[in-house]
Amino acid sequence: MQYSKPMIDLVYEIRRRVDAAMKPGVKLANPEMLDELQQYYQGCKDVITKALIKELFSLAGDGWSQRLEAPPPPPETPQQPHQIVKVYRGQVSLETVAPDTSASAKPQRIYRGQIINN
Repeated sequence: MQYSKPMIDLVYEIRRRVDAAMKPGVKLANPEMLDELQQYYQGCKDVITKALIKELFSLAGDGWSQRLEAPPPPPETPQQPHQIVKVYRGQVSLETVAPDTSASAKPQRIYRGQIINN
């Protein structure tokens, strides 16, 4: 999508007004920014922020303003395995984890190649 100068100004103003948790997603480099703003619009209580988002969507064209009135899509449940980042002695690696493994399981501690039992 090509952003015009008024759209860029609106994005900067919206970024200034949204919650701290939402700020990393409100960037021009984020390809899903408009989708995230659509979800934020549904739960937002600030009238000014809602008006700014609505104006941004009207400038975006291509039916974006109709997407604000539509209910947000349900969040996707992770059915596919996801990857986690592991760092060992400065080497970064990705490790695939099955979706059914519980994240609350305590990781094993390893010291010099031996598993430590606590």
